[in-house]
Parts: sequence; structure tokens; C-alpha cells
Amino acid sequence: MTTTNLTPAQHAILAYARENAGGRITWFPDHIKGGARAKVLEGLRARALIEQAGVDLVIAPAGYAALGVKPPKVEAPVTDTPDTTAAEPAPRRTRDNSKQAQVIAMLKRPEGATIAQICEVTGWQQHTVRGTFAGAFKKKLGLALASEKAQGGQRIYRIAA
Repeated sequence: MTTTNLTPAQHAILAYARENAGGRITWFPDHIKGGARAKVLEGLRARALIEQAGVDLVIAPAGYAALGVKPPKVEAPVTDTPDTTAAEPAPRRTRDNSKQAQVIAMLKRPEGATIAQICEVTGWQQHTVRGTFAGAFKKKLGLALASEKAQGGQRIYRIAA
């Protein structure tokens, strides 16, 4: 049997997935961020150490072998009905009580919200609010934001209809 050499990061990711996440890849060491995560995952996939299972990445049999353990036995479901949920993408989860949800609710109000009001509610700084507008709301969520500034007043932001 040939042993597969893993980098320390690859070993840590696979070991964590095996011990804490039922084989799903859900954690990365703190020093691996952004593009480095993609590179690590690409390396694991290229060596067939991980595989796609629905929407999750999971440890492949070769990944368990690289860790020096046997893969867990997966029992087949008892029901006769076909499982169609694996083909459908999981709905995007949002929390109703998150700061992002609070800001969106403020922006949906007829009177809108100022950056100062949002900072007060969320505890964020002004640059964080502006960055959230540009990044999370416009780019990721596709929301159209409108702003207006009354004579001598503060700029008011709203979600455009």
C-alpha cells in the first residue's frame, strides 16, 4: 500500500472533517484564507482525496486512506422513495436576526436610513456600512440601492424598487 503524503494544512483539514464534521469539509486553519483555500481544495480534488457529495465536499476513500483509517460504512436508506434532494441546490440560508437582515429592513422602510442610523443599530463603523452596501448588498445579493441628500441634511439610503 502506497502512502500519500499530505501537507500539514491538508492533513489538518481532512482530520478535522473526519473527527468533527462527519467527513464534510467545513473548516480551514486560520492562516488559510481566500484564494489559498481554493488552492488547497483544488489540490485535494486533483489527488482524489475529496469529492463532491450534493452541495458538500466530503472526504473520498483515498482521503481516508491518506489519513491511515478506513472509510466509515454508509448505510443505504430504508425507504423506497428516490432521493431527489441531492440534485437540487440547497436554499441560501439567512438569519432573520442578523445585522445584515436588520440593515436590509432599515433600507426597506419608506423613510430609508442614514449611515449614522445603521452604525448606531449595528455597531459598525461608517466604512463598514459603505463596504456592505457595495459588496454584500449590490454584488452578492444584487440589491439596487438608491440614495438622496436633502438640502443641508444627511444622505438617506433605500432599497430601490
